[in-house]
Amino acid sequence: MLLSVENVTKVFGANRAVDRVSFGVERPAFIGIIGRSGAGKSTFLRMINRLTDATDGAIHFRGRNVLGLKGAEKRSWQSDCAMIFQQFNLVPRMDVVSNVLHGTLNRRSAFATFFNLYPTADIHRAIDILDRLGIAEQAPKRAEALSGGQQQRVAIARALMQDPQIILADEPIASLDPMNAQVVMDALRRIHEEDGRMVIANLHTLDTARRYCDRVIGMREGRIVFDGTPDQLTTGVARDIYGADETFSETATSTAIHHLDSPAEKSRAGVKVH
Repeated sequence: MLLSVENVTKVFGANRAVDRVSFGVERPAFIGIIGRSGAGKSTFLRMINRLTDATDGAIHFRGRNVLGLKGAEKRSWQSDCAMIFQQFNLVPRMDVVSNVLHGTLNRRSAFATFFNLYPTADIHRAIDILDRLGIAEQAPKRAEALSGGQQQRVAIARALMQDPQIILADEPIASLDPMNAQVVMDALRRIHEEDGRMVIANLHTLDTARRYCDRVIGMREGRIVFDGTPDQLTTGVARDIYGADETFSETATSTAIHHLDSPAEKSRAGVKVH
């Protein structure tokens, strides 16, 4: 088993934010986690990355319980398990390429970090990653000068700079317009397919989960209430996940991305993507 999540629980006072979550992943996959606000999705991702400690349970990756790691081993895991946030978490006044190079901080000395010293090879690699994401020309600009979609691609580039085995994305398109949302999701799907990296993304839209994910997990009140393929994510199942009645409409969760010629769509249809 590549990833094994066993009865993972997080308690805040009287609130069980994540309640005995368990599932396994045998190979790198693109997994979407959906559910209403407060379902426990973000807390769960933060426990995988060790930004938040679990109250109980275990998370094994390649046989190692990452919840038990401390010190240097914990920092090493956080390099292997990159995190992408809804609000990008870039340094606004810093240039784009330096923001990407921050993905190497966990393996650099305090001296090099303080004086902002980077090996030439790392700088070239950062620019290559930006080029792969279609924004190499933005490298010398301040991050704050970029659009939201461009900033999120910089955040993805920073994650790739870590050379992670898993990419966790916490609502990566929640603050983006539909066109930029598609560009970002296309990039994450392409990274999964071309690099063989596992991607686990918290998503707030059903159409996005169906279009890009191999597997969808639905959470409600901290528990998993659905775990299946995108095709099994029917409107009835969605109502149960969101705790809604028959008046529930998927349009309320739609990104309104209607283009069906994205790289992810072509790949899922068996068309070779260049």
